Amino acid sequence: MNWEPITFEELSLEISKGEKEMSPENFQFWNEIKFTPTKWTEHEFGNESEGFWAVAKYKNFVLYYNDIEEGFNISEVEKDGEIKEYGAEQDELQYAVIKLKKLVEYYEI
Repeated sequence: MNWEPITFEELSLEISKGEKEMSPENFQFWNEIKFTPTKWTEHEFGNESEGFWAVAKYKNFVLYYNDIEEGFNISEVEKDGEIKEYGAEQDELQYAVIKLKKLVEYYEI
């Protein structure tokens, strides 16, 4: 496998691309939950790249970029800095934000 971890600069381009595709409502939500991308550990597949880039957190969920699968994923969080569950989705950012909103709304019922 000739896989290279995504760089911060490449990730920033992916984020910008997704932000341009968001509805105003989703963009507002995104702006409330996003943070500067930070590497979070994930022990199933993330050790080779020193984890995955976490980009947002809301309640007990983290939104991160899985650069092995080349897409954004959501995981529960038990401890900041650690991704609990490996996700293999290949979502673009705008779709992952929608999924996160729906997931949070579901749990708030």
